[in-house]
Amino acid sequence: MSLDYQPLESQSLAKQIADNIRDAILEGRLRADDRLPTETELAERFGVSRPTIREALKRLAAQNLVRSRRGPAGGTFVNRPGRDELSGALATAATLMVSLGEFELPQIAEARESLELLCCRLAAERRTAAELEVMAEELERQRAGALTDEEFCASDVRFHRALVTAARNPVLEFVMYAVIEALQPVMNLVVYRFRDRAEVLSQHGRILSALREGNGEAACAALSAQMASLREQYARAQAWREEREAARSREG
Repeated sequence: MSLDYQPLESQSLAKQIADNIRDAILEGRLRADDRLPTETELAERFGVSRPTIREALKRLAAQNLVRSRRGPAGGTFVNRPGRDELSGALATAATLMVSLGEFELPQIAEARESLELLCCRLAAERRTAAELEVMAEELERQRAGALTDEEFCASDVRFHRALVTAARNPVLEFVMYAVIEALQPVMNLVVYRFRDRAEVLSQHGRILSALREGNGEAACAALSAQMASLREQYARAQAWREEREAARSREG
């Protein structure tokens, strides 16, 4: 275990200490489940007060980098976050970026299509019966016709999540978590007024049939058709919104 106890600058001491410990974790100088020095020891080594150390540890805990445990064998330990936990944090960050205007929906659609096409090709080779069954169940759920817009969106997300899982690539699955769990619902929220459910069902059915047959090209063609429809729906949604804003301006 190695920390760099360098003199600190005048900016937030707690932030500097948290950054120091975070860098040690990311660089592998501190490993999962390593126990950090006590608050008193850290305060002495960094030359700060214990409240400053507590604030630094709170910052690290908020990033899921450390955890605290009480008792004789307690202390503060380097965390070992699970993949789902990290993926959830990624999805939250992606949603925040959209809300701040950092990501435009056409950019989201472009990135999603490029990545999911790769997933389609891999899934055609690697899919299992269990993943195909999940997709089939979601397709039947969507055909029921009694779903609300929110429920249809959730089923759409689960269908595409199963497709990504079928690619059997944990890196792709991790990256696509943000796209499927965070960005896809944002896009659905914008276009739902203009979505043709029958068209979506047809596209999902084509994707599923192609994957069952191991036909990656056909699966990719069906997915591209779905993304083209989404882009068209987004354009219609934008035009509708602009017309409403113009009408309000005239009325005002």
